[in-house]
Amino acid sequence: MKQDSRLFDRIRVKPGEDRRLRPGARRCEAPNCRNEGEHRAPMGRGREGQFFWFCLEHVREYNATYNYFNGMDDNELSAYQKDALTGHRPTWTMAVNAWGRAAGRADPARGPLPHGAQDAFNLFEGAEWKKTPRPEAEPEGRMIRNAERKAFTTLGLDISATDVEIKARFKDLAKRHHPDSNGGDRSREDKLREIIQAYNYLKKAGFC
Repeated sequence: MKQDSRLFDRIRVKPGEDRRLRPGARRCEAPNCRNEGEHRAPMGRGREGQFFWFCLEHVREYNATYNYFNGMDDNELSAYQKDALTGHRPTWTMAVNAWGRAAGRADPARGPLPHGAQDAFNLFEGAEWKKTPRPEAEPEGRMIRNAERKAFTTLGLDISATDVEIKARFKDLAKRHHPDSNGGDRSREDKLREIIQAYNYLKKAGFC
């Protein structure tokens, strides 16, 4: 609408009504400001997670003078910086936490006695609790999948068969079921195909 329109002068606003504040909107928390408070600003140290709500003009003024460390002396600043290194999380001196207290100290020179502890990087070389030899773990055999077991069965071999045995068995079965060895009879071709597939599978899996 043009400001020089005849209708513009006829618009009336109720006394005390603020046309700049939308229904349900926050009002700016700055004194005597009637604008919307659309921008939040932190309340400060000790009230983390709490915010003021200002309009754009007043949030800029607030941020220009905001100082989180306001009122802290040098000792408090140093303590804050030290805590910031660990993300302001609690820390303990080594071997004095709950685990260390529960383990006990039979001898102060020995330190806490871990139960079932492992020292993969030999950090506690010579420690008393490491002097008891641990049983050597038995080497684990190769895991055999169901498809590999089926291939061994097709060749009539045990899963412990060597690569030499697998190759020899394959040659024997292939020759036995080949049509040329049976006077041109092709009735055993399906079995021959299974034998070839089983051998190729074991070869691909690294057994021979």
